[in-house]
Amino acid sequence: MSGIVEGLVVVVTGAARGIGRGHALEFARQGARVVVNDLGAGVDGAGASAGPAHEVAEEIRALGGEAIVNGEDVSDFDGAGRLVRAAVEHFGDLNVLVNNAGILRDRMLVNMTADEWDAVVRVHLRGTFAPLRHAAAHWRERSKAGAPVHGRVINTTSSSGIYGNPGQANYGAAKAGIAALTVIAAQELGRYGVTVNALAPTALTRMTENLAPGRGVGATQSFGDLHPEDIAPLAVWLASAEAAGVTGRVFNVRGGSISVAEGWHAGPGVDKGSRWEPAELGAVIPDLVARAAPNALQNGRVPGRDA
Repeated sequence: MSGIVEGLVVVVTGAARGIGRGHALEFARQGARVVVNDLGAGVDGAGASAGPAHEVAEEIRALGGEAIVNGEDVSDFDGAGRLVRAAVEHFGDLNVLVNNAGILRDRMLVNMTADEWDAVVRVHLRGTFAPLRHAAAHWRERSKAGAPVHGRVINTTSSSGIYGNPGQANYGAAKAGIAALTVIAAQELGRYGVTVNALAPTALTRMTENLAPGRGVGATQSFGDLHPEDIAPLAVWLASAEAAGVTGRVFNVRGGSISVAEGWHAGPGVDKGSRWEPAELGAVIPDLVARAAPNALQNGRVPGRDA
């Protein structure tokens, strides 16, 4: 097989279903050698099954590609290390890390339990940090040894994290953390020849089908139906040599629509030049807020600014 990532070694976490499966297959179509990582848990993180990951690996081999299966829990720091080592030991290197694994335990904040918070933050945020930490160490060692480094990280954030969505405080907080981690990791790892970007995808998967009643996930899905495979082309391009100059960015992706998510930035401000008295701020803060752009809606659009 040949394509824009031919010969690269790619780890995709959460690769057995949905968006992760789409990533794994498209990387393979474009010539990459793929480590299909998935614990095989349910949407809520319960249980485990190796079957779905093996099915994806078989699909890749049927396409003429190369794939191995890995069942490590990416939120376990040592397990994430074993995942990175598995790629290096089997294929000789690691070039691309796609952090996609995740679960949902949606609940309104007033009803959310500590366990529901911890489980989601652990899988999403720690489950992104841990593989990234081990991959970064691998690339740093190669760079210091004078070896060439083609390092690419594609994280998965969400509109729930960067724009907000009621009922997903745990998920949104973790995804916002991933967006921040993306920016910081890009700043730290650029010296080693590594780029770090993130996708905020919209697709119909097991994790989102309850948000679109009557639109179940199935083989009849196609482009225009929020197909999870619509997300993969951008991930693959970001992993290619052409994307060497793109780093620290978050992209909204839905079907054929791609946009750059613009992060927090300083808006209207005032500087007194000395310490404020609390009573003075009543004449200041409401005016600053009135002149500032409103927060983006859940679709990422800013009211009154974006068409």
